[in-house]
Amino acid sequence: MEEKMRTKNLVSLFVVIALVMVGTSSYAGDQPAAVYGSGANQFSLATGSPGELGLLKVLAEAFGKQDNAKMTWFKAGSGKSLQLLKDKQVDMIMVHAPAAEKQAVKDGWAIKRNLIGSNEFFIVGPATDPAKIAEAKNAMDAYRRIAAAKAKFFSRGDNSGTHKKEMDLWKKAEITPQGDWYVVTKDFMTATLKRANQEKGYFMVDSSTWVADKNNVPDLKILFKGDKLLVNTYHALCQPAGATPGAATAAKFIGFVASPQGQKIIQDYGKDKYGEGLYNDAAYAKQYDE
Repeated sequence: MEEKMRTKNLVSLFVVIALVMVGTSSYAGDQPAAVYGSGANQFSLATGSPGELGLLKVLAEAFGKQDNAKMTWFKAGSGKSLQLLKDKQVDMIMVHAPAAEKQAVKDGWAIKRNLIGSNEFFIVGPATDPAKIAEAKNAMDAYRRIAAAKAKFFSRGDNSGTHKKEMDLWKKAEITPQGDWYVVTKDFMTATLKRANQEKGYFMVDSSTWVADKNNVPDLKILFKGDKLLVNTYHALCQPAGATPGAATAAKFIGFVASPQGQKIIQDYGKDKYGEGLYNDAAYAKQYDE
């Protein structure tokens, strides 16, 4: 009888531990990409390229010193980041998916939607430009040319902001991309850019990633840019007050990023290393904001 009772108690204990682990998991079991700062005020953030390219680290460390904070970054595209926020897996996000962001605020599970900056998309490809997109009149025309030529095109296919923008352009061009020429990577921006370089295909990359990695992809060049549809605005959103333990600190971080100090960091980031900034500030981005 005692042995059965002990076994039953152990099973109950394991169930409780499992439930606690599920309840406190930060990101569906995934490991964080990085942790910045060591302060007592902890919060978590999900984003893609701003983290990959190092901007998030600079912002987080400046904020951490000022507000005794510690940030845990989870690497995710805009679609995944939004889902993580909705599921209360993170305290805030930095994304570029305007329609989905507005719906999140409307539905009440996200607040403090603040414009923080922008970059733009370039369509890059091999110098031979088999689809002749350098002659395109606009982004839709460029996409139509790629499809007509069945030229190899790489898509992230991951519901990220980049993927959402790409699919919107295909829709506007009245094309459903399919076939051997259309390659879905299910990978992040830098990895997909490098694959496009290796296999000499087209890819729509954000300007920040291009500035940072163009020397690593010598077989690609910018073939189309400048359409207003390719401008990419970033917004920060966080949990409603009290929804998660780090919601209050996340809200303060959004205020910091939107402040003159935070905006100066965004405006200058990359200039020392690449000779040009990787992102535009919110003042510039405002003209394209939705």
